This record gives sequence, structure tokens and C-alpha cells, in this order.
Amino acid sequence: MQFKNNTKQRNVSIQGLRSFKDTLPKKIKKIINKKGHIYSETLNNWKYIVGEDLFNVCYPKKFKNSNKFGVSTLVVMVKRGNEIDIEYSKKKIIDKMNNFFGYSVVEKLKFISFADENKFYTKIDLNRENVTIDKYHNKIKDIKNEKIKKSLTELTRVFREK
Repeated sequence: MQFKNNTKQRNVSIQGLRSFKDTLPKKIKKIINKKGHIYSETLNNWKYIVGEDLFNVCYPKKFKNSNKFGVSTLVVMVKRGNEIDIEYSKKKIIDKMNNFFGYSVVEKLKFISFADENKFYTKIDLNRENVTIDKYHNKIKDIKNEKIKKSLTELTRVFREK
């Protein structure tokens, strides 16, 4: 009767450092081997694939590998207002990706637009007496001991400054 060598995933301890690949469970290794390589290489080389102008307005979101129901698709997030530029360069992006990998990796590109709202929040200058949130300020008001009340407001002031 023959014995299987690899009945458990980590039955042999390795002294020293192990590679990250060896510490992962088997199911995750399969997922990374299927889809992770193409997506990670696309992320690393996105600037080369699309060029400097398009790199600033789009990025790859996910990669769907081909199966018997559909073709391999790369989903790309595009800033609102730049969809037309990406649409016109769709064929160029597909060709560059396929040339980069050496075989037909992507057959279809799908675009999802998102709003790029740069909201800058300014720090509100609070007066020294009312530093706490209203909810906590009302609870502090209910405290009868003046020393505790004063120390809590001082604590919130110090906490806010940090």
C-alpha cells in the first residue's frame, strides 16, 4: 500500500523564512493562479499599457476570466467626462494588453464611470468653551460635581487638539 506524501498542507516545518506562497491555503492558491497573475500584472503596468493621459483618468477594477458562458473581460473605472477618450482608445488598449502578455488575455473592455469629487474639508475653529459634541455636551451639563465637569471639558479639549 502506498502512502500519499502531501496529505496535509503544512506537515513539514521549514526552518527559517518561508515564501508567502507556501503559507496560503490551497483554495486561495488556485484563485491566485487563475486570475491573480493577469490582474496584478495589469495593475503594475497600467501606465505603460494605456499611456500617461489615460492613466490619470482610469484604472482597472477587476478581471473576469473567460469561461463557457462569456469572454474574458477587464472592468475599468473611468472618471466622469472622460468616457469618450477611453472608448476611442478601447481597441488600442486591448491590443497593447494582448501584446504585453503574449497571448489573447482580454477580449472585451467594460467601463464604469465614477464621479471624482475632491471635497476639501476645512478644520472648523471651535471656541474653547464648547469643544465637545452636543450629545456629550448635554451629558456633561447633567453632572453636578463642578470639578468632574471641568475636567471632562478639559479632556475633550485636549483630545480635539490632537
